Amino acid sequence: MVRASARANNVMKNIIKKTANAVRAAGGVPRPEDYFCSAVIVAAGSGTRMGSTRTKQMTELCGKPVVVHTLLAFQACEAVKEIIVVAREDELGAYAEFEKTYGLTKLRQVVPGGANRQKSVMLGTKVLSYRSEYVAIHDGARCLITPDEITEVLRQACIYGAAAAAEVMTDTVKRCDDRGFVTETVDRSALMRAQTPQCFKTSLYLASAYTAERDGFEATDDCSVAEHAGFPVRMVDCGRTNMKITTPEDLVIARALLTSRNLTARAADSHN
Repeated sequence: MVRASARANNVMKNIIKKTANAVRAAGGVPRPEDYFCSAVIVAAGSGTRMGSTRTKQMTELCGKPVVVHTLLAFQACEAVKEIIVVAREDELGAYAEFEKTYGLTKLRQVVPGGANRQKSVMLGTKVLSYRSEYVAIHDGARCLITPDEITEVLRQACIYGAAAAAEVMTDTVKRCDDRGFVTETVDRSALMRAQTPQCFKTSLYLASAYTAERDGFEATDDCSVAEHAGFPVRMVDCGRTNMKITTPEDLVIARALLTSRNLTARAADSHN
């Protein structure tokens, strides 16, 4: 069984490599809109660092729950054909109301989460449409993502098989020993801070998830699952605004960014 899985992974790597080479040779830019792209929104966390009785995904931000801002970005992304939400058991019912109130026509199913993020993602991918060709996995609390950024990460996944949003490191990074003393200043030129969405050819991710489960591998993010199976992941710089809401301070920043976006959009509309 292990040999068969390894052979299958090698076959898939060769297919993806040939596809990427063919696209580059032809000078073409793939359109994610031409594929059936699914989204799995992971919103099963507790958000204890928010210091609130509400979870981070249900915390109000500019008049809407954080997760609704996330869902509306994927709803507005032309490339995304279906949305699956992985939610807390006690929040499952809220999504039916969100669907009606905010016109979330792409929301296909809401499923309860698992014991950890990796298991939650697996539960989400198990209910993907049989037509799913690519899947974008995204944190429900990363609510400032834009439809254009989602499309670009999916486009890179269409070329390379796996791609993820990221942020270029600008801080100086230190490696320390167990006593807290610096042992090395790390060259940051090759470092990026991983974000979401993390996008994959659906068959690639499912094969990678099977390999991780078989090996007992615990991943820190979805890219790690693909990396463990030997698949390369293309990183896409989405900047610092694609932040995750984790603390009350994050809410203040997110509120300012959303307000600025809304003012810019209104100004643009007034000139049209």
